[in-house]
Amino acid sequence: MGNKFIRFGLFKRKLYVFFARLFGSAVEYLTFVRQPLRKKFTLFSMGVLFWILVISSISISALVCLGHESSTTLQYLLPQGRATQQIIRDVQDLRVDGYRLKDAPDMGAIMGTTEDSDAGIKDIRQLLYAMAQGGAVNDFNGGDKLAGHFTVEPARGPGKAFIKSMSGLMNGVKAGLDEISGIKMQTLSSKAGGGKLEQALAQYDAAISKAIAMSNAYSYEISGAYSADRHKIGAYIPIALLVLSAAVLMTILLLIVFTSTISNAVIKPVKAVTGQIQSLSRGYIDGSKRIQPTSGDEIGRLAIDFNALMETMDGITKFKKAIEEDEDLADVYSRLGNEFKYYGFDGFTIYEVANSQNKMKPVYPIALSGAGISCNPEIIENCFLCRAKKTGHVISSIEYPGICKYFLQGGEMEHICVPMMLGGTAGGVVQFLAEKSGMNSRHKEAIEGWISAACRYLEESIPVIETKRLMAALKESALKDALTGLQNRRFLQECAESLVAGVLRRGKSIGLIMGDLDFFKQVNDIYGHNTGDAVLKETAEIMKKSVRASDLVIRFGGEEFLIVLMDVGQGESKGIAEKIREKMENTKFKVTDGVLKKTISLGISEFPLDTESFWQCIKFADVALYEAKNSGRNKCVRFTKEMWKDEQF
Repeated sequence: MGNKFIRFGLFKRKLYVFFARLFGSAVEYLTFVRQPLRKKFTLFSMGVLFWILVISSISISALVCLGHESSTTLQYLLPQGRATQQIIRDVQDLRVDGYRLKDAPDMGAIMGTTEDSDAGIKDIRQLLYAMAQGGAVNDFNGGDKLAGHFTVEPARGPGKAFIKSMSGLMNGVKAGLDEISGIKMQTLSSKAGGGKLEQALAQYDAAISKAIAMSNAYSYEISGAYSADRHKIGAYIPIALLVLSAAVLMTILLLIVFTSTISNAVIKPVKAVTGQIQSLSRGYIDGSKRIQPTSGDEIGRLAIDFNALMETMDGITKFKKAIEEDEDLADVYSRLGNEFKYYGFDGFTIYEVANSQNKMKPVYPIALSGAGISCNPEIIENCFLCRAKKTGHVISSIEYPGICKYFLQGGEMEHICVPMMLGGTAGGVVQFLAEKSGMNSRHKEAIEGWISAACRYLEESIPVIETKRLMAALKESALKDALTGLQNRRFLQECAESLVAGVLRRGKSIGLIMGDLDFFKQVNDIYGHNTGDAVLKETAEIMKKSVRASDLVIRFGGEEFLIVLMDVGQGESKGIAEKIREKMENTKFKVTDGVLKKTISLGISEFPLDTESFWQCIKFADVALYEAKNSGRNKCVRFTKEMWKDEQF
């Protein structure tokens, strides 16, 4: 699985490199980098003239688009304004219809005026619908005279709000007209109701005024938008002309500048290479300086090759500085693996020989077991089966087919195993893989180059790996109890803060169990310290097997142990403590003249239930342990506040 992942990553990188090179070749072709100087000058002059035409065409196209945009704007604003003006005229006619109804002498006049006003409201509704949805609108000039048609585009933003408000207002206008008409009819028949008519007419007139004001406001808004767009379009035109003039002027300047740069195409690279060589001769490496190739002739190729050399040296220097600053070995192996990915291997694995010098494990890519490796898993348990580890020499199946019988993919892959020599012995092995299919002399030569480049990074890594392995071993020994293999009190001091922060963040609790073997001194006095050490070791194993992998078992000192139970519920800690007590009570320890049985007393506290101080909670567990000892031993006691006699902590 790991090899497939590596092959997929390399395929993606090859694809990226292919397209990058294709783009680079296109750029070089268009800029005539690989052409001789004389031909380059001619082609460049023609290219500048070509770009003048291109820029001119682009600018003209921009102006055409700008004109099109302006016409589009006008097609929206002007029709909306015309339709709004027509609505204003219709609303004003409705005001006249209201007064005509008031002064109507008979029923016939009322009916005629009502028909005219209904037709006016209908026209307004049709105009509002056309403005909202878009479409053709009849243009009337001077009453009912049809002057033509114009098209309105659907309203946007403020237009939608105007149409919605105006449509609602027309409902009120219609209701007002109906009310005036009804009151007028009553007035003609009964000769009464004049006061109501005046009141209805006043309300109707107010609605008409509101409609006219709303229409005028929208008309002003359209006029303002039209004026702003017209000024904006007018401002764009000189800018476009300025850009076009600047482009033409820049092209002419390029022609002038190119003539002077031809003479520098040879002089500058030669001076730069000479200066870098002088710096190297004095032992000074500045990887940030790059020589800019200005041609495709021999001088340009010299600059490229020299840049590649400086880049490699600078890369190795930065790589070494980076791994020296890395926090642990996993970061170093990861960074080393990332460097190997840049080469064309079909896969690789970094193995590390354990400090015991007997076992070997894959460390990059990280594997949980030997199932994913290309070698016989037996080398994981016995590293001396690995030929590269045993001999300290590079082992290559390309040079000597079938050289390693423990390599499992000999039918499909070639392997090159490079030992990492740490302190005179192979402290690790890097295995590079290459597919046999398509292997030819050119591919073999390329692999040799890749191996050589990879080994340069490996050689720079070895001193750092050796130092970090030594520091890791020293740190591990400082944080572990040598006898039981449990973490010690110093480990708890280093990790307590992060443990507490995590539990508080998750809203959980920590169960603390402090255990102490009963009458342990008698074991040392009667059976000797070797038997006492064996009892402590087996006690540690009992405790580890009684808790989860996420819990911590710590040798707190002497025969005293502390168990840190992560994310437990209230009261669960005592059940676990009781299970440990029972296992200890039922365990038979072998001694020289038979078996020995021991019991354990345990004190329990819970953080943060008992106290918000983690270390005080440990003290509470110790107080509960003291209570268990005083009350008969071989029991589990949960801490209570009554046990705490001293308020000082």
